[in-house]
Amino acid sequence: QDLHSPLAVLKAPSSPRQEFPADWSIKTRVLFMSSQPFTWAEHLKAQEEAQGFAQHCRAAQTPLPQSVQEPRLCPELRCAFQQSLVYWLHPSLPWLPLFPRLGADRSMAGKACPWAQDDALQQVLMSDWSLSFTSLYNLLRARLCPYFYVCAAQFSVLFRAAGLAGSAVPTAAIAPTTRGLRQAMRSEGIEFSLPLLEESRTRRQKGSEESLESETADGLGGGSSVEDAGEPAPSDEDDDGSFSWLEEMGVQDKVKKPDTISIQLRKEKHEVQVDHRPESLVLVRGSNTFTLLNFLISCRSLVAVAGPQAGLPPTLLAPVAFRGGTMQTLKVR
Repeated sequence: QDLHSPLAVLKAPSSPRQEFPADWSIKTRVLFMSSQPFTWAEHLKAQEEAQGFAQHCRAAQTPLPQSVQEPRLCPELRCAFQQSLVYWLHPSLPWLPLFPRLGADRSMAGKACPWAQDDALQQVLMSDWSLSFTSLYNLLRARLCPYFYVCAAQFSVLFRAAGLAGSAVPTAAIAPTTRGLRQAMRSEGIEFSLPLLEESRTRRQKGSEESLESETADGLGGGSSVEDAGEPAPSDEDDDGSFSWLEEMGVQDKVKKPDTISIQLRKEKHEVQVDHRPESLVLVRGSNTFTLLNFLISCRSLVAVAGPQAGLPPTLLAPVAFRGGTMQTLKVR
């Protein structure tokens, strides 16, 4: 409920609460279990459904009674339930499953895609999508939208407003990423970090140091190094082309020196290995999120060029209304 309140992002809790951290990944299903039956949530009256929609559009919180003796006789509870099922989607194509987009080629195969071979129609779709994307970002910056998702065929992006996830500035998380995407972001001047990769390296280095200290204390420290526990980071000393020690031995002409490409590939070895993995998650903060917005609008890899998703703009998912967004409701059983 706090996440959907426009005012929730304006103030942080005064003291940490004992609860599970938020899971920001989006799911396709959720199962609730209770000792009490859920029959009160079935067959909502037309007035209750309409009231739930109206309260959602007005971002109004439904005051619930302190105790509910008979849920089926509590219209406030049923209206609030309907209100909590609403989300906003763009684009809206009823015959296509627009989420999830990762690995959705099979579910989209055989569906009608009139834009796949029509460049003019693709440009119209992307232009309309860009307006909706920009509208959502403006709502986020104004703290009127707490978060939203951009779900593309190759990766997903989570934008979060300032005040969420312990950050005083807006943030954007992209996963999974590839070296090519990260290099393109660097070329556009987008500053980012790889928090999961950095955390993994820190944890591995700490474990290596503890292991080294333990072996040294046991008198076995001479045969191991810190780098044995993981892959060593590329050394700058070997990249300067200095092979003076070969000249001293008189064998400099017999040893093949690595060329510039080989040195560059070795430098990039560790970065390439995390491609498509959870550790490839990229975190963008502050004003860089606006640069990311413009980058994504013009990013060629954002839209598939072949397959069932060819020419289809990414799916925008948000908990609040935005320009071009279509109201949807979750299916309940």
